[in-house]
Amino acid sequence: MENRIVVGGALVHQGRVLAARRSAPAEVAGRWEFPGGKAEPGETPQQALERELHEELGVRARALAPLPGEWLVRPGLVLRIWAAELLAGEPHPLQDHDELRWLGPAELAEVDWLEHDREVLPAVAALLADVPTG
Repeated sequence: MENRIVVGGALVHQGRVLAARRSAPAEVAGRWEFPGGKAEPGETPQQALERELHEELGVRARALAPLPGEWLVRPGLVLRIWAAELLAGEPHPLQDHDELRWLGPAELAEVDWLEHDREVLPAVAALLADVPTG
């Protein structure tokens, strides 16, 4: 059986990336992640990420490119984190999160990331370094 994909989005806007604090489930509540969710059957990772960011945050975003790495969340479920850009809307924590923060490159270490999200931070920092601010 093929692994089901979970996509996380490193949502970039004006030189910062969005971090979301989990409110559930209990074992990860209070930890930070790149928001996203499971791809539905027949969806590409890009489609899944764009849909999930709309459902979870109420924003329109465009998936840009996968960041290096993939992580087995549990048997049959693999996480891939994608760079994405904010197209429209102001993100709000609508599902599974209780706080959002925009972090610049120097602030990435200020939150308690879930392990797999922490592993992609060097790629996120490099992404932010390439994005013009303003």
